[in-house]
Formats: sequence, structure tokens, C-alpha cells
Amino acid sequence: MKRRIKRFGVVQTAAMFALVYFVFMAILMIPIGLFMTLAGLSRFSEHYSFLNGFGSGILFLFLPFVYAVIVFVMTAIACLVYNLIAKWIGGIEVEIADEIDRTKNPFQ
Repeated sequence: MKRRIKRFGVVQTAAMFALVYFVFMAILMIPIGLFMTLAGLSRFSEHYSFLNGFGSGILFLFLPFVYAVIVFVMTAIACLVYNLIAKWIGGIEVEIADEIDRTKNPFQ
């Protein structure tokens, strides 16, 4: 059975994508940020400033939040554009199969 996606809920879709990307970025960036912060605290040479390592480490800790905000805004804009275009051409067409519930009658 073919169905069309007529519209996306803008806020719900944007929030979902922002949270997914926040989790991915947190998994990647928080360990890097902690490592860079510790590296910045442990290196005291005249060519390597204390704030360079520490500051960039702190930046990596905040990147998941910044990335989530950017993804939220961009996804909201994309959903608005999709909803506008879908009114004109009908949206994305998908084919959905009905599943048979075999728990009620296993011999169907």
C-alpha cells in the first residue's frame, strides 16, 4: 500500500533530530574535551599556553549543545520548506506493508 508523507511536525521533528545529534556529538566530543582539558592542564611550556589546551577542551565539552541548537534550527527550516513543497507536488511516497498479527491465530 502506497502512502504519502504530507507534512512533518516542525517542532517535534526538529527536537527529535536535535536530541539524536546531541547524543552522537556527546559520545564523540565529551571524551575528546576531557582529554584536551587534562592535556592542557598537564603541559606547561613556554610554547604551549595553559589556556590553549584548557580552553579548547572546554570548547569540546560545549560543542554537543551548540550542535544540537544548530541542528534544531536547520531541521525546523527544512521541515517548513518540505511542508510548503509537499503542498504543491504531494510529498514523499512510501510503500507500507500491513503486518499480520499471528499471535491471535497462528495458522493465518
